[in-house]
Amino acid sequence: MNVRQQQKRRYLSATALGVIFLVGATPVLGQEGDETATDDTVLKPIVLTADEQLKQAPGVSTITSDDIAKMPPANDLSELIRKMPGANLTGTTASGQRGNQRQIELRGMGPENTLILIDGKPVLSRNSVRMGRAGERDSRGDTNWVPADAIERIEVIRGPAAARYGSGAAGGVVNIITKHPEKLSGSVTTYFSVPQHSEEGGTRRGSFIVGGPVTDTMSFRLTGGYAKTDADDADINADANVTTDPAAAGREGVINKDIRGLLTFEPTGDHAFDLEAAFSRQGNIFAGDRQLAGTNATLDSMIGKETNVMKRGTLSLTHRGTYDFGDSNSYVQWERTFNKRLLEGLAGSTEGAINTNEFGTSRLDNLTAKSEWDIPLEIGVPQTVTLGAEFRGEWLDDPVSTRQAVATGVTIPGISNSERDPKSNAWMIGLYAEDNIEVTDQLTLTPGVRFDHHSEFGANWSPSLNASYDLTETVSLKAGIARAFKAPNLFQLNPNYVYFTMGNGCPVAYSNLGNGCYVVGNPDLDPETSINKEIGINYTDDDGWNAGITYFHNDYKNRIAAGVVPEGVSNTAQYFQWYNVPEAVVSGLEANLAVPINDVLTWSTNATYMIESKDKQNGQPLSLVPDYTINTWLEWQAREDLSLTLSATHYGKTESPTLTATTGGAVTNTEPRDPYTLVNLAVNYDVNEHFRVGAGVTNVFDKRVFREGSGNAAGANTYNEPGRTFYVSLTAKF
Repeated sequence: MNVRQQQKRRYLSATALGVIFLVGATPVLGQEGDETATDDTVLKPIVLTADEQLKQAPGVSTITSDDIAKMPPANDLSELIRKMPGANLTGTTASGQRGNQRQIELRGMGPENTLILIDGKPVLSRNSVRMGRAGERDSRGDTNWVPADAIERIEVIRGPAAARYGSGAAGGVVNIITKHPEKLSGSVTTYFSVPQHSEEGGTRRGSFIVGGPVTDTMSFRLTGGYAKTDADDADINADANVTTDPAAAGREGVINKDIRGLLTFEPTGDHAFDLEAAFSRQGNIFAGDRQLAGTNATLDSMIGKETNVMKRGTLSLTHRGTYDFGDSNSYVQWERTFNKRLLEGLAGSTEGAINTNEFGTSRLDNLTAKSEWDIPLEIGVPQTVTLGAEFRGEWLDDPVSTRQAVATGVTIPGISNSERDPKSNAWMIGLYAEDNIEVTDQLTLTPGVRFDHHSEFGANWSPSLNASYDLTETVSLKAGIARAFKAPNLFQLNPNYVYFTMGNGCPVAYSNLGNGCYVVGNPDLDPETSINKEIGINYTDDDGWNAGITYFHNDYKNRIAAGVVPEGVSNTAQYFQWYNVPEAVVSGLEANLAVPINDVLTWSTNATYMIESKDKQNGQPLSLVPDYTINTWLEWQAREDLSLTLSATHYGKTESPTLTATTGGAVTNTEPRDPYTLVNLAVNYDVNEHFRVGAGVTNVFDKRVFREGSGNAAGANTYNEPGRTFYVSLTAKF
């Protein structure tokens, strides 16, 4: 069987889930013999082998556990994911507010359109955090709920292939797959990082994993971790500050505590049941961040203390079945998040700023259930049909964000002036079908359709069509088109969630009439939709060369934003709602190149170029991301037990918005962020079969980037990149 036939066989099994085309493979960061990817390892939805690790194919990237060990993140997995094609770190809004609360976004669609999964199950804890009027959240995102050393691999899926995952995947999907020991074993890992500059925060973390079979039909896994990343000094950005207000805060710290247990029961070789429970606690170390510029004595007094805590617990039951006619994978998961934080202002210039020593807690419950069936057929040509059903329900009890009262004498239809109901909920049911058809030896087609019914906006259809064609033995062409969507979140839908601006925050076209402006939730919102298109070509050969380029274009419609046209006036107070912005567009190029220089030296590169990312209504960027990004690695396997990795990332210019997202007025600073490059060096040594030592330097040339202000006062200079940092890690296996 030649290489191309092997790829097609693996392709048919992997795309039974209907999301990925295997158009070529090469070892990019890993080496042959990687214990995390063997011929016996079944990966869903991607199938990898030791000599076929699909790291940079169009639409999908994979980070293996070996990659994580060789280039470990200080704490959050987003540090690695950001280096994949099409990926960036950005805030939830282009306003620059909460600038250092950066999260993963894919293909310029923003973090809210990137769906995070753990073992294929949605992670929705960030939805418990209040969404401000400009679309910002004071959230660290959902990529830091699993210790890095407990991860088998991370799958990053972009473009039309991601649309079949339903709401929130218009940009793409990040699937974090945890380890499942195949024999009774365990490991302990410690990591320490020390920044060269004492005003920057270092990290200390430790984790363990133990598990394996205990009987012929029973196995277990237990993982845990503790990590502490210190906050930057409060005045780290003082010299870069461009306003007369207190300097914008640096990166806040975080303390993570994680425990996760799994019990697997296999009564027969054809059926397996997983019962899993997990609990995580994330507490911040406050660095002085404020949503808007301005002095605040209470806020300043809390620097260095814990001001918010996120507690996330999950309980899930999974069944995997093998039948004569196909395979199934079904689960039900309950996720509960407690979002406890010091109360913040909800109106005008005090919005988002701590103003009391009193804590408030909101609770978000999410129930998700999914059943997926893969059925191989031979109807004229080989094909695999995938049928699935999914339920997502969310219930939010939020007495914190609904505290803002409506002034006496002001009447907003359907809104109580005080004592509003803090509870809101929504649910959605989805049905989907895909057919992976091997039309010829060269052509594979995957048509699909998904239907969702939402409790608020009703029906939504998401058709898709993907195709892969082998032009030659070494050159493949891939193309796809799909309609993706995102349901409005509970803050946008809830009429009891009220934002109040006392006057200066009114839209420029509808200035203050005397009693300010209100923005309230809108239960009649339509879902955001996107028509995602891509076409890519890839070259791969038996010698390990791999090169490809993909063009993507997303027509983004009905994006949800705070209204700038009033719904009405009451007693000289105007009231607005969240509404659907007509159109936006995102387009760009992704490219990859892997060169096997010799048996022990491999050079790999990927690049992303954003051609366009803007709201067509006002020409503003959808998120603050560089014009282009280049990631490159040079890996030298000096000996069987010693490897060295030299990597670099170059970020192009990041343009600043010219208009504010909330009022439509001109921003005070439109300075872009200039290009910069970060270089890293890592060394890993296997002392013996039980001990592994890693060490390295991040930002070797000490290229520090500072935040210049809060929000648009800083232009595009809204976040920090830390300077040179030294780290060491040690793993013991038993």
